[in-house]
Amino acid sequence: MKDFIKNGNPGKKYLFHLGFFIASVFIITGISPREGKFRYEFQKGRPWLQSSLIAPWDFPILKPENIIAKEVDSINRNFTPYFNYDQNVEVQEVKNFSGYLDNLRKSFESENRSLSDLSYNTAKRELVQILSGIYRKGIVGVNDVLASADREKGSLIVLTGRIGEQRKISDVFGQKDAYQFAIGKRDELAAKLSSPGNNNLGTFISSVSFYDFIRPNLFYDQSTSSAVKEKLLKSISHSYGLVQQGELIISRGEIVTESKFRVLESLKSEYEKRLGQHGRWLVLVGRFILIAACYIILYLFMYHHRLDILNSTQKTFFIILVILLFQILTRLMTYLPAEWIFIVPFALIAILIRTFYDSRLALFVHLTSVLLAGLIVPNSFEFIFINLLAGVIAIFSLTNTYKRAKLFFTALMVFLTYSVVYFGIGIMQEGTLANMNWKNYSFFAGNGVLVLLAYPLIFVFEKTFMFLSDATLFELSDTNQPLLRKLADEAPGSFQHSLQVANLAEEAAREIGANHLLVRTGALYHDVGKIVNAGYFIENQSEGFSPHDSLDPLKSAKIIIDHVSEGVNLARKYKLPSQIIDFIQTHHGTSVAYYFFKKYMDQNPRSIGMEKEFSYHGPKPFSKETAIVMMADAVEASSRTITGYSEENISELVERITYLQEQDGQFGDTPLTFRDISEIKNVFVKRLSNIYHARIIYPRRENPRV
Repeated sequence: MKDFIKNGNPGKKYLFHLGFFIASVFIITGISPREGKFRYEFQKGRPWLQSSLIAPWDFPILKPENIIAKEVDSINRNFTPYFNYDQNVEVQEVKNFSGYLDNLRKSFESENRSLSDLSYNTAKRELVQILSGIYRKGIVGVNDVLASADREKGSLIVLTGRIGEQRKISDVFGQKDAYQFAIGKRDELAAKLSSPGNNNLGTFISSVSFYDFIRPNLFYDQSTSSAVKEKLLKSISHSYGLVQQGELIISRGEIVTESKFRVLESLKSEYEKRLGQHGRWLVLVGRFILIAACYIILYLFMYHHRLDILNSTQKTFFIILVILLFQILTRLMTYLPAEWIFIVPFALIAILIRTFYDSRLALFVHLTSVLLAGLIVPNSFEFIFINLLAGVIAIFSLTNTYKRAKLFFTALMVFLTYSVVYFGIGIMQEGTLANMNWKNYSFFAGNGVLVLLAYPLIFVFEKTFMFLSDATLFELSDTNQPLLRKLADEAPGSFQHSLQVANLAEEAAREIGANHLLVRTGALYHDVGKIVNAGYFIENQSEGFSPHDSLDPLKSAKIIIDHVSEGVNLARKYKLPSQIIDFIQTHHGTSVAYYFFKKYMDQNPRSIGMEKEFSYHGPKPFSKETAIVMMADAVEASSRTITGYSEENISELVERITYLQEQDGQFGDTPLTFRDISEIKNVFVKRLSNIYHARIIYPRRENPRV
């Protein structure tokens, strides 16, 4: 309302803010899917309530995505990779090995250990056969394709030129396996050819090393394997069959079974695809109208019930921004599998709006956001129904955001709401627990965890848009805050007065549904300006002495009136939020410092037009909260002047003070109703009566031991 008062032409501001809504409509329309919307709503397990449906054209019965995913997974899991066999590796390594054996014989005989030509040639032939046999079976290097395969049951295809041979993976060697196999065969050969009289041949064979002559001769054929796998994947059928034009799909009253549901889903997919192709611009126009309708309803609600928000650029932009961000996030999630949409924490919208505004606006903004998202996501009814209930539960369960346990409780309630409602929809559609998609509960849990992002998001939005959350108000209302401690130390009477005003104002705010935390915090700080000249205010003066006795009434009035501007300066110095500074500026409105005005007029009866010199500079209260603090401040201060405390006297005082403020026009810019003012006065009378109730006069004790 403050922005509205300062703006001389509120109509332009409404048009400017309306531009936010229009821009958001165009953005959401732009990111929306281009496909049309199927005209019928249906659910598995429920009867078909429309007229009998006839196939308008031929269309395939699409397989569910999870079935296709299983078939793809099966192909990937059981695919037989292709390897090229390189014969040159065996030829080269056998040649190198033969040369190695000849050199090893020379070295062996140089140590006076003789080998006959017959024995050496026999050993050499056997050793070469061991190496050749390993290469013929095949050696593969470290390969990621085979690493995850089943060595016992898996197989591969070995390509020799254009000829392919399928082998079990267990029949080919890895380099380590090949080396160990060669060593084993070598040791067997050494034992076989050794003789009791001459062990030189066995010793020679045992000294042979195969390590440098074993390397892969089977190489993974990436291009062939990929081509064959791609062909297999393309061969997967995405449909069970075909529905022909003119065929009866479902009759009125017939239950939507699993098979009927699949046919209807296939028709829906084909219908939306064709509509998007042939009437793209008409589809966009239709979406634009629906999106605009949602925003118009929101705008009208705010115009009639929360005009203070429409009068503030930052508040209006915040609401539009939150809605828009969630629509963009929802659109991004539609590119992922369908169940991922459940991880978007729409309850966060309700929590954020509830934190900075009220429950009614939070519910309306949440409803608008969910309806808009329903135009983007598949299964709109299920999505809207679940998220609407989750948002309502979040609003009702989150009463105090400054209590950390409350947010955890809200996150738990959101998770339980998603789970229970989805379970109800699932058993209604499936008719059995076996077909329930239990995987979705992991997304509900993730949704609940993301709700906890409310704490950092509240902090970010609070600093960005200069809002006040309950947590911040709770911190500011702590009497150990530096400025309040300064008030208590330097103006103790004003501090006690502020505490009493805070108690009165908070109770009144609760009674009429205003922000009681904001009221209490504003009341605590409303008189901090009295720190500057504390001794000039009666609550801080010694009995029987007043410095005003020696001052001109005009000077005295200036000192008293200046406590408002001094309070604003102190508040800015201590970096108090602007919402709290509003209470300092408005708690006297534009009223007159009547005591000094009357004193001046008594001394200068011929003076005219002096009211302005004795008037506070305002502005007047512009909200329920600032008006409550003004009323509580005046009533609490005046209540100290009553000579006889009775409910009648207190009631008469409250009536007189509020009547004078009303007649002075101090509440003209506030949304207070007559009923609100009446309830506020009742609270003041009740609270003051409790404070100043009569007490029993106890007899004086003469003897301390009695």
